[in-house]
Amino acid sequence: MNATATEQLPVVVIGAGPTGLAAAAHLTERGIEPLVLEAGPTAGAAVREWAHVRLFSPWSEVIDPAAEKLLAPTGWVKPDEKAYPTGGDWAAGYLRPLADALGDKVRLGARVTGVSRAGRDRIVDADREAQPFVVHVTYADGREERFSARAVIDASGTWSTPSPAGASGLPALGEKAAADRISYRVPDLKDPAVRARHAGKRTAVIGSGSSAFTALAYLADLAEAEDGAGTKALWILRRGISGSTFGGGASDLLPARGALGLAAKAAVDQGHADAVTGFRTEAIERDGDGRLVLVGEDGRRLDPVDEVVVLTGFRPDLTFLDELRLGLDERLQAPVALAPLIDPNQHSCGTIYPHGVKELSHPEEGIYLVGMKSYGRAPTFLALTGYEQVRSVVASIAGDHASAESVELVLPETGVCGGAGLFDQPRADENATSDGGCCAPAPALIQLGGTAAPAPSCG
Repeated sequence: MNATATEQLPVVVIGAGPTGLAAAAHLTERGIEPLVLEAGPTAGAAVREWAHVRLFSPWSEVIDPAAEKLLAPTGWVKPDEKAYPTGGDWAAGYLRPLADALGDKVRLGARVTGVSRAGRDRIVDADREAQPFVVHVTYADGREERFSARAVIDASGTWSTPSPAGASGLPALGEKAAADRISYRVPDLKDPAVRARHAGKRTAVIGSGSSAFTALAYLADLAEAEDGAGTKALWILRRGISGSTFGGGASDLLPARGALGLAAKAAVDQGHADAVTGFRTEAIERDGDGRLVLVGEDGRRLDPVDEVVVLTGFRPDLTFLDELRLGLDERLQAPVALAPLIDPNQHSCGTIYPHGVKELSHPEEGIYLVGMKSYGRAPTFLALTGYEQVRSVVASIAGDHASAESVELVLPETGVCGGAGLFDQPRADENATSDGGCCAPAPALIQLGGTAAPAPSCG
């Protein structure tokens, strides 16, 4: 196929989440035909799975400018820009109307199973870049279809591939067999069936990020409810407790995130949770009553729990891109030029500057991983930066290289982290403090409370 014919093909966008739909809006604005392929039954299907969780960012920071222009003629009413939406609000008030505005450019129940070059597997060089992409799709009813594309924007995210409980990055021994009592999502305790699984029960929460904070706070609320007597959390951390464990508190530039950390601290201070530090899960076994016993790499066996909530992050699904030549960092699985900018050992969400096509390109021209998937295994994501990514990528596809290489986004002072928040009024306690610390205590089961000694500090 010649270059002119290839340019007449659509750009395939994988995923109808916030970043994927924003990419489609930018393509439409540029006069380029998008084809959005969404594996779920509705736009924002992944977001809807955490509909009960509140974002850290207000509406003003989670709406893409090109998408807003596309929505304006439809009669869409922009939500209060200062309000903090839940995942459900975001999906219903923005993602669904945006998908409706895009119409038949969005196909639902269409799971991408493979992407390659027409007539070229990954080892063939001859005339490779002149060939269009081929995208294989399987529909929910079992039908299969193949599309040709001039470029592919993969905004499929990482939600479908949560990391396991095993500290080695592999599932712990017995983890799969215990799947009936293990969840990899923040529990929605407003759902009667989910609430019944945790009320009056002992739940292990594995993880140290915002999702774990959210789960601890939810379980603490349940413990104080009429139907929650006896509810207890066991918080499993691979490292030790320090002054920074609960985030920035009142000093956090994202007030909702700071309030969440303080709520998690309150949960353990009030005795609703015990913390096990320095524990790396190696196996999950069942006792005689069917409860789960977590076994550490050091041989420690914890007291049985009824449920396990694993919140150890996510990772990208790269299996359907196996025939393409991607340039990924060997550690983070993010594009090699982007990885140093998002290294969680060096950066937080507020220190990652806006970036675009230059950092997102691969040896295979025309394929772009954007949004959360572009961050590989890095744990935080800047929502507005995701929109800047697709603005730049689409400009490059359109041949507007000057715009593609410029930075057209000025981030708010706080940055815009993705993640979980809890509160309609996310103002952290002004009197809260956070003591810095860098020395982890020895692995132990500890009760955190008002009389607990502060974490040691290296000064």
